[in-house]
Amino acid sequence: MRNRFDEQLHSLEVQLTHMGELCETAISKATQALKDGSIEQAKIIIEEDEEIDQIEKDIERLCLKLLLQQQPVAKDLRRISAALKMITDMERIGDQTSDIAEIIISSKGVAATDEIHVIGNMASEVSKMVRNSVTAYVNKDLELARSVMKADDQIDLYFDEVRDEMIDFIKEEKGENGKRIFDLIMVTKYLERIGDHATNIAEWVEFSITGVHKDSAVIHES
Repeated sequence: MRNRFDEQLHSLEVQLTHMGELCETAISKATQALKDGSIEQAKIIIEEDEEIDQIEKDIERLCLKLLLQQQPVAKDLRRISAALKMITDMERIGDQTSDIAEIIISSKGVAATDEIHVIGNMASEVSKMVRNSVTAYVNKDLELARSVMKADDQIDLYFDEVRDEMIDFIKEEKGENGKRIFDLIMVTKYLERIGDHATNIAEWVEFSITGVHKDSAVIHES
């Protein structure tokens, strides 16, 4: 019975890793579509978000199956419940990359300028945060999870930098190209939110390992 349970837990880890990879790919594609001003690529991103939604449902079903058909001990229960929380954040990451794609479409291919290349750095960092948070879950790596939480401070700094640059552009251009600038601020806001979701994932990883979540002082016995 335990062997079967372990196999299903491994399947859960594989599916979570795949979902994380889909999120990373979506972030990368959204960033490239922004740089290229590609409406066609933006449309593909929106279509591919359905796969992220579907794997969320698949993982949810597997988690419920593990909970209902097995009798997980406390540490296994933490891993399953953490996975259920994690997929919610990953699904939202997919939604927010779709939101970026929608901006590209509605603005007819808004493109980032050389002066705000920091958006690319920001996107790379949030993508890395997503990857590391899922890896931390699979490997039960508490330090890696905590490094993701710390990385969120850099994402906030990136957002502040882009926002300040955009304010300067507005002043210099005296209101010209206002919609393009607003669109780019919104893109960075969505990236900031993706960073927040990656941080949430890392916090649930910490809970799965330690039994303690930042929003609760409760410790679950192993």
